[in-house]
Amino acid sequence: MTTQAFTKQLYSFFKENKREFPWRKTSDPYHIMVSEYMLQQTQVSRVTEKYPLFLKTFPTIESLSSASKKEVLHAWQGLGYNRRVLYLHTAANKIVQEWKGTVPKDPSILQTLPGIGKNTAGSICAFAFNLPVIFIETNIRSVFIHTFFKKRKNVNDAEIIPLIGKMIDKKNPKKWYSALMDYGTHLKKEQKNPSRKSIHHIKQSSFKGSIREVRGHIIKQSLLKSLPIKEIEKEYGKTKTQKAIDSLTKEGVIKKKGLKVYIIE
Repeated sequence: MTTQAFTKQLYSFFKENKREFPWRKTSDPYHIMVSEYMLQQTQVSRVTEKYPLFLKTFPTIESLSSASKKEVLHAWQGLGYNRRVLYLHTAANKIVQEWKGTVPKDPSILQTLPGIGKNTAGSICAFAFNLPVIFIETNIRSVFIHTFFKKRKNVNDAEIIPLIGKMIDKKNPKKWYSALMDYGTHLKKEQKNPSRKSIHHIKQSSFKGSIREVRGHIIKQSLLKSLPIKEIEKEYGKTKTQKAIDSLTKEGVIKKKGLKVYIIE
């Protein structure tokens, strides 16, 4: 398929099936950066609900930077993977201190911030600054596998990346990537997820009974009050409780005092 034909097909679909999200209605780099942190490993429907509430609490990067850990964790509740908001908080501090509150538009600089890898950096550059940076995520992967590798298995991203570089709309990468993601989401609803043919596809482990669940419970309850360790052990067992407490303590989220744990302010 030629670049022109691919783009025409993509934009034709997008014209009729474009999804509306609050982060697509802004060009504020900080707001878009917040959405990118939220969208990592979280359903879009949950992000759509929490995103405006979070930004109402922290409308500027300066307001987030000056907030306490407890405040940002409280605002994040319901999104899971609490480590991400701590990364976002640290990133906000660094941007305020080193770049005077201006989100960098260089992907290599963005990747020095906690919680931002190559693909998230590319996504921020495309959606916040309309820069034709090459990146890949699950929905983009699905479109390219469906279109160019339909009869293949174990497709490597190294085979897809050059095609993205060839096909990308350099004049309007923001629109192009939005269309790709919407088409990829559509494909997953219409057929077996094409990205399962990727060598990089990983099935997410169950949340129920996981250390992630214990960590989430500790943070949620500790935001309300000091939490007795025995209370956690009664529900999750000593081994999982200790692992969760150790990891949260190491990350500087909680502290132990006697037989209880507390969120660090």
